[in-house]
Parts: sequence; structure tokens; C-alpha cells
Amino acid sequence: MKLLIRENKVLLLIVALAVLVSFVAIGGRISVESQNKTYDIVLDYNEVEAMAKQSDHDVSWWLEEFKGMGITKVGLAEENMVSLMENTDMPVSAEIMYQIMKEADWEAKYPEGFIEELKDNGFDEYDVLIEAASKEAFDFVTNAVSDRYQAEKYFAYESDNGGLIVLDGTAKETLYTEKYKYMSSISKKGFTEKDEIISSKLMYLNLGILPSKLDIVKAAGMDIIPRTASYEGWNDADYERAVINSYKKMGVAPEYMIVGGESIIGYDDGIDTVKNYLEENNVTLGLIENTTQRQNILQFGVDETVKKTGYDAVRIFSVWDYIQNRYQYYGYEGAKEIENTLFRAVVERNIRLIYYKPIKEFRDQHVYVTDPEEYRTMFSNLEERLNEHGIQFGDKASVMDDYQVSRILKLAIAYGCVAAAILLLQTIFPMRRRVKLSLLVLGALGASGAFLVLPSYAELITSFAAAVIFPCLAIAYIVKQSREYTEQLDKETPLVKLAGLGIATLFIGIAISVIGGIMTAAPISSINYLLEIDIFRGVKAAQLLPLAFFAAAYLAYYGFGGSKKHPGSLEYLDLRDMMNASIKVWMVLLGSCLLILGYYYISRTGNESSVEVSNLEMLFRNMLEDHLIARPRNKEFLFAFPSVMMFVYVSVRRFKLWPILFGLAAVIGMTSPANTFMHIRSPLYLGLARTGYSLLFGIFIGIVGIIVFEIGHRLYKKLERQTF
Repeated sequence: MKLLIRENKVLLLIVALAVLVSFVAIGGRISVESQNKTYDIVLDYNEVEAMAKQSDHDVSWWLEEFKGMGITKVGLAEENMVSLMENTDMPVSAEIMYQIMKEADWEAKYPEGFIEELKDNGFDEYDVLIEAASKEAFDFVTNAVSDRYQAEKYFAYESDNGGLIVLDGTAKETLYTEKYKYMSSISKKGFTEKDEIISSKLMYLNLGILPSKLDIVKAAGMDIIPRTASYEGWNDADYERAVINSYKKMGVAPEYMIVGGESIIGYDDGIDTVKNYLEENNVTLGLIENTTQRQNILQFGVDETVKKTGYDAVRIFSVWDYIQNRYQYYGYEGAKEIENTLFRAVVERNIRLIYYKPIKEFRDQHVYVTDPEEYRTMFSNLEERLNEHGIQFGDKASVMDDYQVSRILKLAIAYGCVAAAILLLQTIFPMRRRVKLSLLVLGALGASGAFLVLPSYAELITSFAAAVIFPCLAIAYIVKQSREYTEQLDKETPLVKLAGLGIATLFIGIAISVIGGIMTAAPISSINYLLEIDIFRGVKAAQLLPLAFFAAAYLAYYGFGGSKKHPGSLEYLDLRDMMNASIKVWMVLLGSCLLILGYYYISRTGNESSVEVSNLEMLFRNMLEDHLIARPRNKEFLFAFPSVMMFVYVSVRRFKLWPILFGLAAVIGMTSPANTFMHIRSPLYLGLARTGYSLLFGIFIGIVGIIVFEIGHRLYKKLERQTF
């Protein structure tokens, strides 16, 4: 150790300074996270209305019930032609002209005056024809259209009892069916392929909030959060002003703006007006989390507006339909799994606003749970569990401060990564002092240039570099240490001493990996990452590269077949011996098994995993989550951390093959703690608690594993002696 320090004083000093700088950057982030402790809930009116129809009570009664549970805000979506036709009694209908014009005598179904006006204005198959069968319905639609949209985009024809409105559509706004085939009786390939015009985005143009719904919410004494959806080509500054004026006319002063449709209001003409509206009225903009729980839904202008308003934004968890169905899920009696889902969203992903939709029966997309006690129990339990993390249910969701990690700090961390990379190379390729200094200078110049020219990419590369280099350093440490124990200790070293050495090796390896995790998180701890506007890139690569490094490190210290004469240097002979080895059947089978396990491991990594977690594992996770501050990772404490201890044990005992198997599993244990800190949206204390629990449980399982392995080995040797 003394020799290592003496030969690498400069590199170690730079790494130490970079670690200190990382803690400074992390400290700012912790301060921001500690202030973000209030969550809020908004009810979806349309879903509550649909549930009320299936119950013995009306919407007003249900709103009073939810209000009694502490919820005071209702998301009220503006109407469009689809919602008017499907969910209201308003006598209106709409259809795209393509469908209408299919009938040869379609013109005969409409007043002559209208047809003449239609021909004068011009029309095509992409237009939408709206029919209103009452004056009230005609006025509602025409007033909204004339207030919000350009005059050349529509024309209205009023009759004695209603009227007709034509919206000028284009092919770009038209909605088509998927391609399908016409089949003949003999052809297996199909006669022809085609798709068909089925509808138009214009059917979803927002027309305002129905006064009847507005009155119900106001009578309940609840606040209205209007939901306005906007679409390209119909979303200019006039539309934006009309929408904002409609809010004012209704007396609605929303605390949040939850954007619907493709973009924020007015985006066709920029974001200045909506930005001013948000700032002047203290409205917080919502970022709706994706269904994959990774980043936010892409809506044009939203991220840009968030940045312009100084990040006055809150992440929103929408209760998607597949979550509504998690009633009596995993065998629970009530809505426990929905409660778990909401809990994880708030605690682990910086969500502070829940857009809530009522529960539906298990595996039934249409039937709601109409027992209010289920909702009362779920919200009460959720509040109690969140309180344990210091998160309170409040009048308005908290917003994180606009925290930015300075470029100087990020550059210092990059220098630390360069120094750490040289230390890592040295673990398998011994270098002279002059070479190391040359590499250091080149690396520092490269890092400086990257932050000067491409600062956004440079911070991501720095973060990725730390996520790979430090776990590799941890791997190099446990491989080197295990090899040294092999040389220094007798094969029959007592089990207690081996367990102690295994624990010490595990502890130091994790410490190196956690330092890497801190340096991974530090450059990307700014507010844009905390809100998941930007994310860490390269999670799977950060898992794979340490596996490749382990192969090199193992050869450098153990050699192929354990024949290494000069540990600590990857030599040509190591590679030659490996390449010239005779491949036996068991090696092929073992390699195949390892490849399958490796594929499974990588597939399970990340939020968009292609491998579904089993019900049994989910129940186990939930049990841990219920009793601990943070759920430890199963892979860490069940096999990866114990494998580090087993690696030391089987190395000292001179077992063949086992060191490489436990070493491979141990690689996961060295990469996983750093991986924990790649999830920037998760508060840091959770990552530290998660790793701490894993270490504690992993040590226990590691000790048990060593004892079981020792007993098994002795029994095997006894049987072997009796047999021969």
C-alpha cells in the first residue's frame, strides 16, 4: 500500500480532490432535495364521473367524499368533439368528410344552402363536418371555434334548430387505420394492402369547459385545474390568449398547468405569452412522467418553458389505466399495490403531484371499485408512509430550487476521472512515472476542451466515466487482494479469519464503488436532471464494461488456469495460453450458462426491462419496502455481495474454477452500488440506505454461504476418500 501511495501521489491527490469537489456538488443537491417535501393530488373529473355512473351516488357526492379525504383539486378537461359525442347529452356529432363522401347521395342529406356555401368555400376529404341539433349546442361549438381559431379555418351554417360547422383539415391532421390486407381465396400473400382514413386530430380540438361540469366542481368547493389539449396548426397566439381569457371568465386560477395534446398552449407562435402567464399568476408547470417511468412525456414547448420560468415545475405521476387495474393485485385484499405504486413514485422519483384516477376491478378495464372505504384506506396509508420520509400532503406541491452544478466543479471531477483511469490502467499495465504524467496531461487537456466546446456532452461523459472507472477499480482491488491472500495465507486458514478478510474486502470494494457513484451523480445533479428533463446515458454499457475488465484483471492476477507467475501485469503469455486452450464440452456448457445468465442480467437492468419481474419477487420487494427506509437490491445482497466474500474464500482454499465464477458474480456487486446513483431523480439518502442494507444482509448471507460451502467441500472430500 505504501508503495502504491508513493508511486501515485499526484494521481491519488487529484482523485481525492475530485471526490471532495463531488461532495460539494452533492451537498447542494441534498439541500434542494431536503426542501422538496410536499405532495399534492388532483382528481380526474371525467374518471370520477364515469365511476359515479356505476355507483349509487352522483359526481357531487363523490367529490365531497374525496374532499373529506383531503383532496381539494379537480382536473377538468376541456371538451372536444369526441368527448361531447361520447360523454355528454349534447346533441352533436362529427365525422371526417372522407367517410361522409363515400355515399353517392350524401349532398342530398344536407340543406341546399349549406351545400352551396360548402362548395363556395371549398372542401376536401380531410375536413371535418360537425352537426349540432340544438341552438345551445351550435352556440357552444361556434363560439369556441370563433374565439380560438382563425376565421379561414372554418365556416358555420346556422339553421332554425342548430347548424353545421366545417373545420378545414389537412392530410397531416388526418388519422388512418393500420395497414391491412385483402385476401383472395387462393393467395397466401394477400391480394393488396391498404389503409383507410378513419378520423382527424380536429375531432380533438379543445372547445372549452362545459358550464355544467364547472358548476358541479365549484359547488363542491374544490379548485379547478383546467386540462387544455393543443395541436400543431391550431395552436397560435390567438388560441393561447383565448384559452387564458376563458380561464379568467370562468374565475379559474389554476395552481398547476397540466398540458394535454401535443404541445403547450400557443406553441405555434412561441412560448413568451404562456411563460408570462405562468409567472404572473404563480402557476406551476407539470412534467408528466412517461408510462415507462423514465423521463417525461414529450410535449413541445414544455421543457423550454420550464427552463424559461427558472424550473418552476413539478413532476406528475398519472395513474395510467394499467395501474388503475392493480386492485387486489399480487393477492392483496384491497388497493395495496396501487398505494405501493404511488408511494414509490413520490419517494423514489421526485414526483410531487399525483393525477389520480379511480380504481378499477382487477383485469377489468370498465368496472370501477365504488366502495369509498377502499379509497379512504389507500390515501390514509399512503400519507402515513410518506410522513415517515418527511413528505407531507399539502395545499400545493413543493418545487425544487433551480440548482446548477458549476462548470468548474464538473471540470474538477473530470480531472479526477482522468487520474482514476490512469490508476486503473496501471492495475494491469504497470507504467513508468513519465508515461502516467503524459497521460494525465493529455486527459486533462481533453477534458478541458470537451467542457469548452460541448459542455452538455462533457458532463454526461464525465458521469459515465466515473460509473465505469470506479467499479473497475473496485474489481481490480478485490481481484488483487484475493490473489495476495492466496500467496500469503495457508490453504487451511481458519474459516473465521477468511470470513473476516472477505468482509473487509467487500467493504473496501463497495466503498470504492460508492465513491464512483457519488462522482457519477455529482456532474449531473443539476435541476434539469432532478426533473428528468435530461437523464444519465449508458446504463447497460456501464454494466457490461466492468465485466470485460474483470476478464483482463483475472488474467493479469491469476493467469489462465491459475498459472500466473508475475501477478499484476497482463502479459502476452496470458492471452496466448487462453487462446491455445483445449475447449472441452463442460467449458462450452458452462460458457453457455454464463451467457444466458449474462443476458438475463442485462435484460433486467434499467426501467425499460424486457424481463417481467415475477409476482413472488414483487411481493418480496414490497415486504422489504414496508419495513425498511429503502429496499435493498435483491441482486446485491442475495448473491453479488456474498460472492465477493466467496471469491476470497475459494481463492485461499485454492479451489479451481470457483474463483472465476464467484469473481464474475462479484462484478455485479461492484457495479450495482454505482448504478444506484445513476438514478438522479432518486434522493441520495435512499441510495446510501439501499446500499447499506444490502451490505448488512450480504455479509450475513456471505458468512452462511462460506460455512455451507466449507461443509459441502469437507463432505465431498470425505466421500472421495471412502470411495477411493
